[in-house]
Amino acid sequence: MMENNKTLEILKMAILMEKRGQAFYTQVARATQNSEIRSIFELMAKEEVDHERFLSEQFKNYNANHTFGKIDLPKQEKDAFSDLIITDKIKKELSAASYEAAAISAAIDMENNAIHVYGERAKEATDPEEKALFQWLSDWEKTHHQVLLDIDNELKEQVWNDNHFWPF
Repeated sequence: MMENNKTLEILKMAILMEKRGQAFYTQVARATQNSEIRSIFELMAKEEVDHERFLSEQFKNYNANHTFGKIDLPKQEKDAFSDLIITDKIKKELSAASYEAAAISAAIDMENNAIHVYGERAKEATDPEEKALFQWLSDWEKTHHQVLLDIDNELKEQVWNDNHFWPF
């Protein structure tokens, strides 16, 4: 019974994390003037809705049957998300002190947390479907994290170059 409660609590927490991510990414997409940044955050918000749906289906199934159901998890096209990303336009229009840069930094933290929570649960899970779900989520969030990190690194490099922070 304790394991059932723990599993349900983790599912609730995961659903809440996805809801918060979706709300945050939607807000950033609405607030930004940069159309390419808007596209990135709109895509991430849509993906968080999908993740929430998978988690909610599993919550209902686990609550009723104490097992995870078989779900066809979509394969992520590794480059589809990445290709959308760091264009010269984004590099030119973003500054390290902008709203978008702050949002990217906050999103990196959110993705780090999700990767950790999902990765740990994937390791702990004994149900193969639960393990597969949380590993899939962890891997997907790693892709978000990497894209955001790439943008953040571009911004840092831009600041360092603009302010002559390089020692050579």
